[in-house]
Amino acid sequence: MISKIELKELRFYAYHGVLPQETVVGNQFIVNTTITAPLGNAIEEDELEDTINYASVYQIIEQEMRIPSKLLEHVAGRILRSLKEAFPQITALEISVSKLNPPLGGDLYSASVILQETYPQ
Repeated sequence: MISKIELKELRFYAYHGVLPQETVVGNQFIVNTTITAPLGNAIEEDELEDTINYASVYQIIEQEMRIPSKLLEHVAGRILRSLKEAFPQITALEISVSKLNPPLGGDLYSASVILQETYPQ
């Protein structure tokens, strides 16, 4: 069985960007994550310690979003590393970080970076 946990559309106001105004004014960001991990014990036993605590995942992402970075790639990479460190049972991760209405001089909803990583067990 493959088991996954998804957290969708976590919204943050943060100060990521290359332009000086982005680090002062900030912007809206959306983070999505899909975590693959063996959750068979949680399915059978109904105990929190047998799964990955969603609240802890949120707190890790929130903490990393508070650290200003120039690049979305850097933010997503920090989130990826922090989640894997906190939950070594993770076998695969996908993280997307989207900047809403980025200052590109055009009309677009968002610019996103998506990182995927698989960990051998």
